[in-house]
Amino acid sequence: MIVALVLLGQVMELKARGRTGAALRELLGLAPKTARKLTCCGSEFDVPLAEVEVGDRLRVRPGEKIPVDGRVEEGTSRVDESMLTGEPMPAEKGPGDAVAGGTVNGSGSLVIGAEKVGADTLLAGIVRMVAEAQRSRAPVQRLADQVAAWFVPAVVACAVAAFALWIGFGPEPGIAHALVAAVSVLIIACPCALGLATPMSIMVAAGRGAGMGVLFRNAEAIEQLREIDTVVFDKTGTLTEGKPALTALQTAAGVSEGDLLRVAAALEQGSEHPIAAAILAEARARNIAPPAAEDFEAVAGMGVRGAVGGRSAALGNAALMAEGGIDIESLQGAADAMRQSGQTAVFCAAEGKALGVIGISDPVKPSSRDAVRQLHAAGLRLVMLTGDSRATAENVARDLGIDEVIAEVLPAGKAAHVKRLQSEGAKVAMAGDGINDAPALAAADIGIAMGTGTDVAMESAAITLVKGDLRGIARARALSRATMANIKQNLAFAFGYNALGIPVAVARSTRSSA
Repeated sequence: MIVALVLLGQVMELKARGRTGAALRELLGLAPKTARKLTCCGSEFDVPLAEVEVGDRLRVRPGEKIPVDGRVEEGTSRVDESMLTGEPMPAEKGPGDAVAGGTVNGSGSLVIGAEKVGADTLLAGIVRMVAEAQRSRAPVQRLADQVAAWFVPAVVACAVAAFALWIGFGPEPGIAHALVAAVSVLIIACPCALGLATPMSIMVAAGRGAGMGVLFRNAEAIEQLREIDTVVFDKTGTLTEGKPALTALQTAAGVSEGDLLRVAAALEQGSEHPIAAAILAEARARNIAPPAAEDFEAVAGMGVRGAVGGRSAALGNAALMAEGGIDIESLQGAADAMRQSGQTAVFCAAEGKALGVIGISDPVKPSSRDAVRQLHAAGLRLVMLTGDSRATAENVARDLGIDEVIAEVLPAGKAAHVKRLQSEGAKVAMAGDGINDAPALAAADIGIAMGTGTDVAMESAAITLVKGDLRGIARARALSRATMANIKQNLAFAFGYNALGIPVAVARSTRSSA
């Protein structure tokens, strides 16, 4: 009976560990075994994944898994990234877009340049973090260990006492009854359930989190996240996309949006300024091919000038327009409205006449609104902590419904503000993506990094949202609460059946002797 019970316990433990390790096996199975490599002469052949190096050009055919992290060089397709984001809708990918190893290409053929291979890929990092989280110990496990340190000697003492009682006062054969009673106490009080109560739940939670695009660095993060009552967000790259986009156009009378964009894009060709990138991206999206600009001149702090199609042209702020004697009075109302909504207003003119004004801003992530609504529904206080101007920060906060704004903060000051909130009694989670957020992420009770951000931010955080989707915070908090509830249920059951079973084991020989 003893052997059977011990073996049954081991079988149950192995089955539980096998189920919780399934998440890791599924993640490891996402990577393909080979990649199709392109040579400089145009031929292509399959090579083992281990032989792919950074800089290699790889072809990914329709329906194939992308072998490594890289960037699309040729082709367009829709890529299923559900293993990273949990979102079922494929993402559009074209030249310049980043792709991750293990995701599945759709119906188009892609040529990608390998940027990260082997252990450096996003998938390998996910597997590594999940494995570390599953091996780590939650603080609640220390309580179980402390109880077990007293529980095991107490059980042995109970077994010895039962043996002595049955030897001294039990019926004949005393040694048989005493032995049965002592062994019964030891069997019923076997602390297997106590030892498994916490690690099994933690392992399952880490695996489930990875499937939802949430990576826990350790078990402590899983336990502490449920206690958070304040979430602090960085703005740029966390709540917003982190890169400027053209968000508004207002043309002068008699000017089309196409003409305005054509002149603006022509002047900005070759520039690496974020505003230039936003204008050129919009021109490409509208299939506008800008002509080459001549006599190009950059005016520091004001904008650019040149000749487009034989006409003098200028693009920049109001000061540049005033210097050129260009009347922008009819566009000032639109420009003021853009500024009030947190956009940068850029004027464009040709041949001494205003063509229009362009609004450039950092757009809010589509997922941010849902995330804020879910966190508010959970009763959390939401704070924006950013180095951007107060006007821009308050506009974004008003748009999203964030409770409090702390703006124009230097990087070193972010950690100080987090500590101030903690000194007021708040349990703070900080979400950020940049190097400047790392001190605040480390100072917070729980640091939450965007997987789309910098490596130093992810190293400073306890939780990583793989695709930077803030809705993962609400999912992770719900998972944390469910995990801790399950651990408490497990511990209660472990102690409960022992409390009931030990007296029964001590007295069981009474019936035998009768």
